[in-house]
Amino acid sequence: MDKSLPLAITMGCPVGIGPEIILKFFGSERSRDLLPFPVVVIGSRAVLEWSNRLLDIPVSIVDWNPGDAVRDDAVCVFEPDKGSGLNCASLKWGCPDRHTGKAMAGYIEAAVGLIQDNCLQGMVTCPIAKSTLNAAGYSFPGHTEMLASLCGNSSYAMMMAGEKLRVTLVTIHAALAQVSHDLSVEKIVHLIRLTAESLKNDFGIKSPRIAVAGFNPHAGEGGMFGDEEKTLIGPAVEDMQKVGFDVNGPYPPDTVFYKAAGGMFDAVVCMYHDQGLIPFKLLHFADGVNVTIGLPIVRTSVDHGTAYDIAGQGKADPASLVAAVHMASSIVMHRI
Repeated sequence: MDKSLPLAITMGCPVGIGPEIILKFFGSERSRDLLPFPVVVIGSRAVLEWSNRLLDIPVSIVDWNPGDAVRDDAVCVFEPDKGSGLNCASLKWGCPDRHTGKAMAGYIEAAVGLIQDNCLQGMVTCPIAKSTLNAAGYSFPGHTEMLASLCGNSSYAMMMAGEKLRVTLVTIHAALAQVSHDLSVEKIVHLIRLTAESLKNDFGIKSPRIAVAGFNPHAGEGGMFGDEEKTLIGPAVEDMQKVGFDVNGPYPPDTVFYKAAGGMFDAVVCMYHDQGLIPFKLLHFADGVNVTIGLPIVRTSVDHGTAYDIAGQGKADPASLVAAVHMASSIVMHRI
């Protein structure tokens, strides 16, 4: 492993809170304590400088190109397609447009390309606006799907990870009325397998213990409140137990997260978005990390959005970015 290769932070939407939390990350030495790799930014130097005129964080912002040494006393920035950079005079905090959408997509594309060219260890993403991504001509519903496409990978999932709780989701952005129709034994089995592989390879857990949440109240109460536990979730758990996975369930959703946060399980496989995200954000609202599992590259992300309502006001909390950078570093080390 070449420890001189940096991790990259992609700037996300230029008029969201990405620039601010990046500057706050670099402005605090504690944020970078004990990191095994240097860190660079894929984004716009001009936007970072514009943001810093408001924040007045004592950091230098300099250009960086792949192969250059990374200065530890500055924010080193690689800007793709520098000649077509954003004009800060026409930007307004909290007001994205197709130009900011094209820029934030370019940062993602550049980071993936540099990882594939062995110029970076991995990437940490600041938040983007999905609607603006689409307005810029990209049909992806979000970061994860775009990254999977760039990596040529169809086997991936989202894990939300914190010190006390990790959750993965069988379905993500689906209406509650649609979730039952979207569940299948195959999808649940696939996610259990991906979750176990990530816990081993990315988190260094040799024998991961996985809980699977039920779909209905009280995990169906023996079929009184629904039969998804009997027809889908239970059979998936049994299939994975037969091939040696330490997985159990379906557990009642109102108790399984308490048990996992207390150390009984290393992760909970959840059936739908809010089932996993509500307990996770209750525990890890400030320091949670979004990890894309199943990709050939290392990618973590903050677990919050662009926060356009507070962009440019100096109110953004960099805690999730700090956690995401440290988790990406840890995953790289575990994958070696």
